[in-house]
Amino acid sequence: MNLKYLLIVSLFITFFNSSSFAEKTHGISMHGKPKYEDGFSHLDYVNPNAPKGGVVRFGAYGAFDNLNRVAFKGSKAAGLGYINDTLMRRVWDEAFTLYGLIAEYADMPEDRSSITFYINPNAKFHDGSPITREDVLFSLETFQTKGTPNQKKTYGKVNSTEMIGASGIKMNFINNEDKELPLIVAGFLPIIPKKYYSDIDVTKTFLDIPLGSGPYRIESLDPGRQIKYQRVKDYWAKDLPIHKGQYNFDQIIYDYYKDSTVLVEAFKVGEYDYRREYNAKRWFSEYDFDAVSNGDVVLNEMKNDRPSGMNALIFNSRKDLFSNPRVRYALSFAYDHEWINKVLYNNAYVRTDSYFDNSPLASTGLPSEKELQLLEPFKDQLPAEIFTTTYAPPETDGSGNPRENLRIAKNILEEEGWVINDGKLMKDGKHFEFEFLIVSPSVERIALAFQKTLEVLGITMNVRTVDSSQYQARLLNYDFDMIKASWNVSLSPGNEQQFYYGSEVGKKEGSRNYAGVDSKVVDYLIGQLIGAQTREELTTAIHALDRVLLWGHYVIPLYHSNIDRIAYWNMFEFPETIPLYGIVIESWWINQEKEKKLNR
Repeated sequence: MNLKYLLIVSLFITFFNSSSFAEKTHGISMHGKPKYEDGFSHLDYVNPNAPKGGVVRFGAYGAFDNLNRVAFKGSKAAGLGYINDTLMRRVWDEAFTLYGLIAEYADMPEDRSSITFYINPNAKFHDGSPITREDVLFSLETFQTKGTPNQKKTYGKVNSTEMIGASGIKMNFINNEDKELPLIVAGFLPIIPKKYYSDIDVTKTFLDIPLGSGPYRIESLDPGRQIKYQRVKDYWAKDLPIHKGQYNFDQIIYDYYKDSTVLVEAFKVGEYDYRREYNAKRWFSEYDFDAVSNGDVVLNEMKNDRPSGMNALIFNSRKDLFSNPRVRYALSFAYDHEWINKVLYNNAYVRTDSYFDNSPLASTGLPSEKELQLLEPFKDQLPAEIFTTTYAPPETDGSGNPRENLRIAKNILEEEGWVINDGKLMKDGKHFEFEFLIVSPSVERIALAFQKTLEVLGITMNVRTVDSSQYQARLLNYDFDMIKASWNVSLSPGNEQQFYYGSEVGKKEGSRNYAGVDSKVVDYLIGQLIGAQTREELTTAIHALDRVLLWGHYVIPLYHSNIDRIAYWNMFEFPETIPLYGIVIESWWINQEKEKKLNR
């Protein structure tokens, strides 16, 4: 072998071992390196020796009419995420990191222009058949063409696939601008069996029990009323480090209640076992009952460090009445947060003033120099206040008579052509009248308080309560004027922001762009955050996006809490370590001796 040939071989090996090419890895992270090294034994927030067994019951509000993971119409049953595995599994003590599941390993080049998943040879569906690359490809293509608007948009960025070696499937992306895309495909694409779904219309709802691959299978259901999940004892991934100490209940049951008051009372008498309480007023006023006094029910408040997201009254800006941001701004002065928080919630909440509150992702003060670099090219399209004023929702003195705020609201509305005539706010012969659509009676108190204040301005707000199926149908078609809803966020926001606020998906039914945000600036900033290569770039883009959304007045921000309030019958145990994102119920287990002592 001559020297020239050896030199060529050496250069060839060096080229393919260079840093521009990926290596197989057990975990992938949005920014930085995964916390857990290859070969780790278990996650820090679990008890790897947690005993298996027992039955846990949860209460759910409303009803369900769909077991199809693909169809986005109808109301999906609670717990469906338990029956389908994904390629990799997300953990809750890191901002956004995933570890191998169906994909034992992955490799991803530094520029994130593609990702290759290597299928675990042990991965199986519940009938014992192997999960193959063909199932992965089928799942991808199904959600690309039949999924929600956001799924079509996101997975549509995979423009080709290749089979690599004996177990690899490579997904090539349209471009490498979306740095989050490899993680979205890895952690959020449900892998569904081709042999089951290829012969049915996946766009339609169904109640047949589907074939799955996850830690639980559906055992039985009473449509709309109850669904039972059974732990898969020979679950193929039960001993993987990512799952040790989790999925400990033998059976999970969701019982549905169509009345929120009955739902609470059912917990008190032991009809279900665990409840997270989101209503602080109820927490302080309705949890003094015998089972708490005698120790059968435990009340616990656990602090979390996750972003609160935006919980708000949402204007549908697609409607002519709410197409003007100054009109929307005016109505925000009629919402008396201080009085509502004091009278209805015992001052338990903090007013929300960011779409990413309770985290470093929330914008504060005036835009930084790096934020200005993103915002100034659009200065003529943005409210001047973004550059000069720190956003804060209107405040009142809490007296229940926000006279000064209503005067401001009246002046703004008059500037926009609305005047009070005979006690009614009018413009061009039309009365200012709209509908507040609600699904939960617990929202009625807020609605009625807001309604009363709006009446002073001559505005009629009709409050309409509908059942959960009708509510979901109207959300899909944006058939509402105002709703109360929330957008949850993680410490690593990304593609979901398109689903929440992107103009393209907001023009198609089924997105969560409830407000009808249609802004080139918002689209641009979302593009910047999903293309961010460093944590600093991500944070800068989110701060800028936060400001644009806030000053667009698409919502009236409500309130949040950084405490998880939970009540449970005293039969559970859980690890001492609570991760970054808060409670992980999958890491809990049942102490059967304690359960036997319960009086219920």
